[in-house]
Amino acid sequence: MKVVTVAQMRAIEAASDAAGHTYAAMMERAGRAVAQALQARQDVKKKRVLVLVGPGNNGGDGLVAARYLAQAGAEVACYLTRPRDPQTDENFRRLQELRVFCTGADADPDFRRLRQLASGADVVIDALLGTGAALPLKGTIAQVLETVGEILRGRAAPRPPEWVRVGGIPEPIPETRPLVVAVDGPSGMDFDTGALDPVALPADLTITFAYPKTGHFRFPGAAALGELVVADIGTDPALAADVDLEVVTPEMVRGWLPPRPPDAHKGTFGRALIVAGSANYTGAARLAGAAAVRAGAGLVTVALPASIHSAVAATLSEATYLLLPHELGVLAEPAVEVLAEQAGRYDAMLLGPGLGQEKETVEFLTALLRGRERRAVGFLRTEETTVQPIPLPPLVVDADGLNLLARMDGWPVRLPPASILTPHPGEMARLMGASVADVQADRVGVARQKAREWGHVVVLKGAFTVVAAPDGRTVIEPFANPALATGGTGDVLAGVIVALRAQGLGPFEAAAAGVYLHGLAGELARRRVGPAGVAAGDLVPLIPEAMLVLRGEKNRD
Repeated sequence: MKVVTVAQMRAIEAASDAAGHTYAAMMERAGRAVAQALQARQDVKKKRVLVLVGPGNNGGDGLVAARYLAQAGAEVACYLTRPRDPQTDENFRRLQELRVFCTGADADPDFRRLRQLASGADVVIDALLGTGAALPLKGTIAQVLETVGEILRGRAAPRPPEWVRVGGIPEPIPETRPLVVAVDGPSGMDFDTGALDPVALPADLTITFAYPKTGHFRFPGAAALGELVVADIGTDPALAADVDLEVVTPEMVRGWLPPRPPDAHKGTFGRALIVAGSANYTGAARLAGAAAVRAGAGLVTVALPASIHSAVAATLSEATYLLLPHELGVLAEPAVEVLAEQAGRYDAMLLGPGLGQEKETVEFLTALLRGRERRAVGFLRTEETTVQPIPLPPLVVDADGLNLLARMDGWPVRLPPASILTPHPGEMARLMGASVADVQADRVGVARQKAREWGHVVVLKGAFTVVAAPDGRTVIEPFANPALATGGTGDVLAGVIVALRAQGLGPFEAAAAGVYLHGLAGELARRRVGPAGVAAGDLVPLIPEAMLVLRGEKNRD
């Protein structure tokens, strides 16, 4: 699904109108979609719905939604920031014909009526301003939002109970404030940058139209959306053909997942080699290996310092192991010889989780990417030294592998073409020689630029992870989950990606599908455990369950 800027959306709507699918038709479909999305959440019959109606098209969408909700049996009231003329505004006229209660700021100078309506509402629909809002908000609209926000905050404050049970399991906290629905997004949001005015009403449900906007995936605005729904308003998809940014959808990932034929054997699903771990970080090797197994790789081999083999193997019996030379529990340069003999047997290789950044490990990785030195003795007893590159399988570089790369000059050309890099913002900043603030200021632009410059797929992790390919393909992943903000979840992600790469997916598809599966497993974990307390190991058994959900073989609940 395409992700558009405000300017792109305006151009799409204008082109649609010029082609005969008019603004009025789009508004009708948008308002109906808002009503339908609310009805999908709850029975609206006899519910008190307050619609805040702005002066432009967003307000028009709200009037259409009000009509459909009134026809469904809701008790609708509309509060207008500016008067509308029923002679020229058909949507307002049709509401009057239905005898829907409408009032406005012009007849309510002290907002007393607004306070009464907000105090008794079961649902508040914010249809004040859409994508054209200019910040900061001023005037009547800012006053309306401030007034309603004050009422809603007061209703959300818990009241002291008349009696308190001591001990046992606490009773659920009753919901005291209304459901807030945003039309396109909270009024006061910048739909390009995600900036948010202080008076904006955080929504529980946001319905946007045709395509999500870039600001829907940027903070602080993204945190004020609640659940985001994208509704079709009838625009021709061909009008967005030149938009070069997408958000990953279940349909996309479903099409990428490797098939599982009934006559398969373990060789069918590829061989993944994971070079990971050190004395201080045994868990990284175990998590990455376990995730690769659960993501469907036919054979997973964990290459690790020999001294930590027993600790890892005790909890990961499904993998095979390649024991590597080490110094005090960290990989050392002689490990390169072992890997040089074995790496060619594998379909994909993960390098980095838990390796550490000791001097010996730096020397190991430098030698691995530089190649093996060979000395030839000539007839004149002269020695010639040549460097023989080590043929490596398709590569995924994560964690300490990235931190070690950042210390090397010219590291992008040392990697196999179209390798997959999976940095979090701090690692990305080190690779770029920039600050984390520079990275976070334009995550999509940074990932896209560096993927093209370095010649590798970049997975810029974080809320709404960005995946960018050297050829310009760029996607945003639709997950922002605090439950994943814990140590080890990145190792799980790296294991999933290398497993998909080993099963034959291209580098961009393996990265994008791997991040999606990891994010979906995180959502399943959050639903079961909560936003705090999810451990990285909790994700591992949920990876195949996420695949079942994607394939439609298991209900999402």
